[in-house]
Amino acid sequence: MGFETSDDAAVYRMTDDIAFISTADFITPPVDDPYWFGQIAAANALSDVYAMGGKPCTALNLVMFPSKQLDIGVLKEILRGGYDKVFEAGASIAGGHSVDDNEPKYGLAVTGIVHPGKILTNCRAREGDVLILTKPLGTGVLFNACRSGKLPWRDLELILPEVASLNKKAIELALGFHIHACTDITGFGMIGHALEMARGSGLRINLFYDKLPLYPNALPMYQKGETTGSNKANRKLADGDLKLERRLSREEEEILFDPQTSGGLLLSVLAAEAEQLLTTLNKAGISSATRIGEVVAGAQPHVWVV
Repeated sequence: MGFETSDDAAVYRMTDDIAFISTADFITPPVDDPYWFGQIAAANALSDVYAMGGKPCTALNLVMFPSKQLDIGVLKEILRGGYDKVFEAGASIAGGHSVDDNEPKYGLAVTGIVHPGKILTNCRAREGDVLILTKPLGTGVLFNACRSGKLPWRDLELILPEVASLNKKAIELALGFHIHACTDITGFGMIGHALEMARGSGLRINLFYDKLPLYPNALPMYQKGETTGSNKANRKLADGDLKLERRLSREEEEILFDPQTSGGLLLSVLAAEAEQLLTTLNKAGISSATRIGEVVAGAQPHVWVV
């Protein structure tokens, strides 16, 4: 897997039984707390390996830090958060690189493994599949709303355990079912990543708006005038490929383009197994996992919101 698809990571086959997954991701702080920043950034980077159906093995720290402006203790907490999340994933921090920068940035370069015959991609959804999303939407607007003072820190802090949670358990359970396609929902938002799956598979995706799981306060923040720097670009990416079959307010539409950090997996699963997979995920504590759509035959537009 390389540039021929819009997949989450590169995959390089070494033997008939082993392929390496390679990915890198780093972000600016979504929150001021350095330990939470480290956890969220690490979970976000590790997610790309899970989206390919793989297991993370090693990770390299990618650090940009203003050492003359911030105490080194802040950096230690960022790295502690990252280490704890990588350890939880069953992988190892194997080094990294740091540079002095004007703004903190942190993430990981991750190497994972997968069987070459079991690679998941975002371009093999099948007609009749059911779509399941494993985490709520809305992190982009919520992070910005906390920075601007519209959302109290105590309200944002309540969702951080789920934001920072790994997609490890979700993919491990999902691999016991017939998963035809998978991606994680990150910076391009719900519509952007659904479009990648629809375009790559040559099919149409119907999204059930009322079924989309949202973090508390996400829609109210858009209603209060908050937004993100990515919403406009994400909306433009969908030009000509998105049809809104139902009447939505502008604020309700914005949720569809909200950029996610450490978002959930979008799973395209055999319809006959969808309810069993949902039950399995929910029983395992992935309570936000929800059936949000279906894959059907059809040309452009590739995504319909119904």
